[in-house]
Amino acid sequence: MFGILNIDKPANVTSRDVVNRVCALLPKKTRVGHCGTLDPLATGVLLVCVGPATRLIQFGQSAPKHYVGNFQLGLSSNTEDITGEVVTHDNPCVTRGEIESVLPKFVGEISQRPPAFSALRIGGKRAYDLARAGKEVVLESRKITIHRLEVLDFDFPEFQLDIHCGSGTYVRSLGRDIAETIGTHAVMTGLLRSGIGSFEQSNAVKISELNEENIGDSMLRPETILADMARTTLVDDEFEKLQDGNWIRRDMPDSVNNLAAFDDEGRLVVVLKKDSGRLFVPKINFARYWREKKLQ
Repeated sequence: MFGILNIDKPANVTSRDVVNRVCALLPKKTRVGHCGTLDPLATGVLLVCVGPATRLIQFGQSAPKHYVGNFQLGLSSNTEDITGEVVTHDNPCVTRGEIESVLPKFVGEISQRPPAFSALRIGGKRAYDLARAGKEVVLESRKITIHRLEVLDFDFPEFQLDIHCGSGTYVRSLGRDIAETIGTHAVMTGLLRSGIGSFEQSNAVKISELNEENIGDSMLRPETILADMARTTLVDDEFEKLQDGNWIRRDMPDSVNNLAAFDDEGRLVVVLKKDSGRLFVPKINFARYWREKKLQ
């Protein structure tokens, strides 16, 4: 199988649990991977790539994300969400207006310090493994991009944010920093990822509804993860040229650095990258996969 599953992850299961469930429904040794971890607390869109589509995971990871996050003021925790060791603090009576007044500081390219309990690696080890072992974990701040941020609901001490952001954003840490800016603390109490790129929760399938009979029908074509990428159709002997790793020539706007190439049957054959001028070379090549399928 070769495709993408848009899965609506439930709460209280890990992203790895979802991948394991998908693996159990597929032929043995089928490669499966997901595009960006969702914490057990979180729900919503989890993209799972199957077969050769695992080579496209980077495009799901880099796509813009849409979240709805719930937070409670006056609390802090070592995980920055309600699942950690929660500490209660004296809480000033914050208003909705105070939260809204600081949100512009968090829109655009900003610097964010990731939480100690994260999947980032330090010296080859996951930060959350080090933190659980009692090690001091201090992660360096890094640049992220918040495209849009607004308060959806406010009922002191709880508030809800609508967040459109780039890859690498930790919503837990965003709530932490917003609260600190107004002189208090906050932990995340719930998180919904309602979209990744063109994938939306409204079109996602529940993992509990998947079985060996319907998983193929639930799988989206691999190119759906390349929704915003320029496209071209191969002609003449270009399929054979790409199978051997050679370049092809295309007249494309200067802004086009990646190009999705399809055969005359509409199958994704290769993701090309600009080499120089009008020349494009294989970046991710599926030509041999399709050739082998044809020979089977």
